Amino acid sequence: MEFNENIPVTENLPPLDAENARELADAIAEILDSKKARDIKVLHVEDKTVIAEYFVLCTGNSSTQVKALAGEVEYRTELRGLNPYSVEGRDNNSWILLDYSNVIVHIFSREAREFYNLEKLYED
Repeated sequence: MEFNENIPVTENLPPLDAENARELADAIAEILDSKKARDIKVLHVEDKTVIAEYFVLCTGNSSTQVKALAGEVEYRTELRGLNPYSVEGRDNNSWILLDYSNVIVHIFSREAREFYNLEKLYED
C-alpha cells in the first residue's frame, strides 16, 4: 500500500452508500460529534417532505467552527467515496447546508438555529 503524506492514515472504513440514508445520517452525525458540534440531531423527515429522508442538524460555537464542521463532513465523506451534490452557504457564517440527496446536513450558528427552528417544523 502506498502512503500519501497529504492524507492522514485513517481506519479502513467502508464506502458510504447514498442509498442507505440512515447509515449516512449516522455517519455524518459521528463526524460532527468528533469535531465537537453541539446539539446534533438526526431527524427522520421522509413523511414530511419529499426533499430528503433525513436531516442532520447541529450547531457550531462560532462562524469559524460552522465552516470547519462543513469542511470536515465534506472531507471525511469524500474519503469514503461520497461527495455532496450541492453545498449552500459557504459564504454565510451562520448556516451551511450540504445536500447528499437522501440526507441534508444543516450546520448552524446558535442564532440561526434558534431563528429557523427546523426541529419545530420537522420533529414528530
